[in-house]
Amino acid sequence: MVSPTGPAIDRQSSPSSQDVLLSTSPPDGGYGWVCVIAIFFINCFTWGAVSSYGVYLENYLSDEYFPEAQPMDYAFIGGLIFAMAMLVAPLVTIISRKYSTKVPMFLGIALLAIGYVTASFAQRIWQLYLSQGVAVGVGLGFTYIPSIPIVSQWFDKKRSLANGICSAGSGIGGLIFSFMADAVIRNVSLGWALRLTAIVSCSVLLIATVVIRDRNSVIQPTQRGFDAQLLRQPQVMLLLAWAFISILGYMTLLFSLPDFARSIGLSRTQAATTNAVLNLGTAVGRPVIGIMSDRCGRIEVAGIVTLVCGLSCFAIWLPAESYGVLLLFSIISGGMLGVFWVTIGPLCAEIADLKDLQSLLSLSWLSTILPAAFSEVIGLKLRRPNSGREYLYAQIYSGLAYICASAFMFGLWIHRRRGTS
Repeated sequence: MVSPTGPAIDRQSSPSSQDVLLSTSPPDGGYGWVCVIAIFFINCFTWGAVSSYGVYLENYLSDEYFPEAQPMDYAFIGGLIFAMAMLVAPLVTIISRKYSTKVPMFLGIALLAIGYVTASFAQRIWQLYLSQGVAVGVGLGFTYIPSIPIVSQWFDKKRSLANGICSAGSGIGGLIFSFMADAVIRNVSLGWALRLTAIVSCSVLLIATVVIRDRNSVIQPTQRGFDAQLLRQPQVMLLLAWAFISILGYMTLLFSLPDFARSIGLSRTQAATTNAVLNLGTAVGRPVIGIMSDRCGRIEVAGIVTLVCGLSCFAIWLPAESYGVLLLFSIISGGMLGVFWVTIGPLCAEIADLKDLQSLLSLSWLSTILPAAFSEVIGLKLRRPNSGREYLYAQIYSGLAYICASAFMFGLWIHRRRGTS
């Protein structure tokens, strides 16, 4: 017998569109905060450890650990870490789709351990390429990339704040590993600095990976390694152009600062401190950028911070000739230079929906491969040794890159405004 109001059993068992929407909406908290803490430590012991490469670079350049190597080799190895991490993004996205988020992360942790340990025993420059360059880079990508969409799945209104807290981990990690690497290199050996990095970072990464939890079963993301349809959207192309050009400035500034300190007559300890203060600025600045983005607009804040970072290169870094001024620039630029890393997740979530978030993130990582690989090579090539202003052209190059990148972000802002109208 049929009820006059319809089959009650069917109506109760079939969720309404509103129920489905509520189930897929980010809860803005709950277990999401546990994920934020876990991803904070993932950033701390992946990008934070890699950020200390400037300390290794300064030692490689000064002490000639590998007699057959040229300065360009060391610069390219630093860029190779970033480039390899981004190059594996499509593969990592596909593995995450077929298996789970944690499978590539555990593989990445194993590769990081192998890379750091084998680098500590390297005796030829090609061995350093394969270990500290390729293995560490691939391990970084496999560990870091699957974690990025998770925060945006758990947060909406507080998305940028949550991402800012996570990104601050790289600054804290850079601070820790810069001091640790410098102290161990001076008192023990460079090899043991790399081995301790492997032991400490991989132990923490294993714990953090165990506790994170994605919401893929609810959201059902597409997780395409390369989604060509997204490239047809003008706003996507503007975002990728901003990513490409801003990374040009980021890599040069991040890796050149310790050696720049040496070029103006500062000691190795002061150079390492400069790198550490840069990372301290990162730890403080990224949550602030997150709060501003949630309140004032993610695209607007990304464009303004990118522009200000470029202007600070000309206003503070260019005339810097003393330790105090360089520390001032380090703390200020540290809070801004990694604006790409703190905003890319929320920006991709704003331009695409959560279903296409990981597909757009994969395109974003791919867009940074070339600048990550070659920017520091360009920066060192622009040096003018024995000129009195060794890093002048590299400083100008880094500043112009940020200023040009900001133009594309403001173009994205205009495009979105017109679309809304």
